[in-house]
Amino acid sequence: MVNFERHVLSNGLKLLIHKDNATPMAVVNVLYDVGARDEDENRTGFAHLFEHLMFGGSINIPDYDEPLQLAGGENNAYTTNDLTNYYCQLPIENLETAFWLESDRMLSLAFSEKSLDVQRKVVCEEFKEHYINKPYGDAWNKMREMAYKKHPYKWMTIGKELKHIEEAQLQDVKNFFFKHYTPLNAILVVAGNVETEQVLQLAEKWFGPIPSGEKYVRNIPQEPKQTEARRLEVKADVPLDAFYKTWHMASRLERGYYVADLITDILGGGASSRLYQSLVKEKKLFSNIDCYHFGSIDKGLLTIEGKLVKGVAIADAEKAVNEEVEKMKTQLVDEKELQKVINKTESTILFEDMSVMSRANSLAYYELLGDAQLMNDELEKYQSITAQELLDESKTIFDENNSNTLYYLANN
Repeated sequence: MVNFERHVLSNGLKLLIHKDNATPMAVVNVLYDVGARDEDENRTGFAHLFEHLMFGGSINIPDYDEPLQLAGGENNAYTTNDLTNYYCQLPIENLETAFWLESDRMLSLAFSEKSLDVQRKVVCEEFKEHYINKPYGDAWNKMREMAYKKHPYKWMTIGKELKHIEEAQLQDVKNFFFKHYTPLNAILVVAGNVETEQVLQLAEKWFGPIPSGEKYVRNIPQEPKQTEARRLEVKADVPLDAFYKTWHMASRLERGYYVADLITDILGGGASSRLYQSLVKEKKLFSNIDCYHFGSIDKGLLTIEGKLVKGVAIADAEKAVNEEVEKMKTQLVDEKELQKVINKTESTILFEDMSVMSRANSLAYYELLGDAQLMNDELEKYQSITAQELLDESKTIFDENNSNTLYYLANN
């Protein structure tokens, strides 16, 4: 059970406080309710570009990292299709340094052509290195475009096209910032060996004066139900043939999400999983294979992907995958196998909650979903899932008309 207190500042900023007296450290986590799904289709990659720009200096602080390092702290950030999260950890006695740094960049970045130019180059290089020049680098770009026709999940966090970042103008960047990076659109979590009164005082002092901004109202086109199978074949200079197949699955707050999560563990959760045992160890069709999903807030994708053993025909590999999927649709999972994946999920949740940084991150995320208290109910939801639910959900998900298949073939 992760305990916390919730407060809301007069400017709308949500504040969660989680006390842990066992650590000499404090964590300050700021989650912004903005991700790649909130971008204009003709100007993608902005949420991720901001993750870089946020370290490029703010109005009163030219360099974010230096004062934090002097205070014995460390920091990082990540962007997804759904959210942007910034977090730092530092000794408790230097807690105010984190408030100073985080509040100043929420107040306003030091927008300059130079900073934009530097970070634009960094992101463009990242795009080229990971998505253009890397083998299989554009596979997910192609898969997302095939699987999503309306929803903005059809582009990756890095952006849809390199030119969107290359052509990003300072005014575009400013508009995006003042639309999304506001107290009304943020969740602040302070965790560690902290006192409530001190945190409230620091929050009022540093974040309280920031104008609340306008509440961003999300209006995202929802993906219509897929009614026919989609397929794509790509040839490229890659070492091995690769197979990707996705199916649409439930959104994060639906019960079907938890059921699908267990299905991915049964099929692809490590060396004891069904796909690995059957297709890697026994039939030797794949050199590696995995089944997973993206944890998307809106309806996401359940994925099976793997690299083939050289010489194996990709149609044979797909047939073998489909046979394993068919078993999920027609045979009840036995109680022992079900309990094994529930136990594994339980240990994953408990392990994740061990570090105060991870707890702070989770509190922010679940508050974004609607209520931080949800994180304390997760395990119960998994434990209540039955074999019949796994069967029913498998029938819903693994409908061939709900599938997208990508053959990524080596030139040879």
